[in-house]
Amino acid sequence: MEAILPIIMQLVGGGAGGGIAGKLLGGNMNSMMTMITGAIGGLGGTAIAGMIPGLDGLLGKATEMASTASDTAGATAASGLDLGALAGTGATGLVGGGILTGVVGLITNAMKK
Repeated sequence: MEAILPIIMQLVGGGAGGGIAGKLLGGNMNSMMTMITGAIGGLGGTAIAGMIPGLDGLLGKATEMASTASDTAGATAASGLDLGALAGTGATGLVGGGILTGVVGLITNAMKK
């Protein structure tokens, strides 16, 4: 379950970023299309951000699983999840989804003219 959670965060963040970008640009894409485009951009944006030095360590922690957990550790440490890394993947998904939706919206608007 821990391995799928960062991907879900990327998809949700990307969908939210796509929805926000769609509303701000006021393009001709419907809500479902902006969410789908944003989710795809969220996955791609996080993959690209993982290639940037300095961000690769932060984002890589989200997919690591703890091999052992202490009985006195909190629930987050016991499950092997790093909340900061999950927030980082969600934020990069948000930005990536917004950027891809903005680009697709600009292209579709230009094609209509």
